[in-house]
Amino acid sequence: MEDSAIIDLFFARSEKAISETSAKYGKMLMSVSLRILKSVEDAEEALSDTLMKTWNSIPPTRPDVLSAFLTKIIRNVSLDKWNLLHADKRGAGAVPAILDELEECIADSRIPVPGEGMELKEILDAFLEKEKPEARKIFVRRYFFGSEVKEIADLYGIGESKVKMTLARMRERLRKRLEEEGVTI
Repeated sequence: MEDSAIIDLFFARSEKAISETSAKYGKMLMSVSLRILKSVEDAEEALSDTLMKTWNSIPPTRPDVLSAFLTKIIRNVSLDKWNLLHADKRGAGAVPAILDELEECIADSRIPVPGEGMELKEILDAFLEKEKPEARKIFVRRYFFGSEVKEIADLYGIGESKVKMTLARMRERLRKRLEEEGVTI
């Protein structure tokens, strides 16, 4: 089913919207959540919460790209759940490593959702638009989807050192850009 038809189902308040969304995007959303939570049960709960948040968001919101809208929701739901589960255990797992990498650039490690912190979102969007496509893909894979360096290297057929160097250089350029905009710590 086309995304526009699924969105129309949400606007019609048809429960079929949930089943169609789950059928079309469920595996992708589970993958994003599993990278963060590392638990099938927690990822399933995050998926359920994501579908509920989507139900409550559409309407009034009419997303331009449904997959991006859903991915942003599950990512934030998963990060919130991870923070709740690891409140006393910071320092273990992949999420702290990713957040530590970005700490030098961004004070708040969460990418803002629509309506909050749009200035930072616009700066990040503009920054990524100016980057080379390969670098942009590596950055998004690492910091939005939470992919491991080795996984990114395998996916794009490049060495791990190239992935690490690309990310380090991009973080430095992002830090400078954020300083220019007055957004850094």
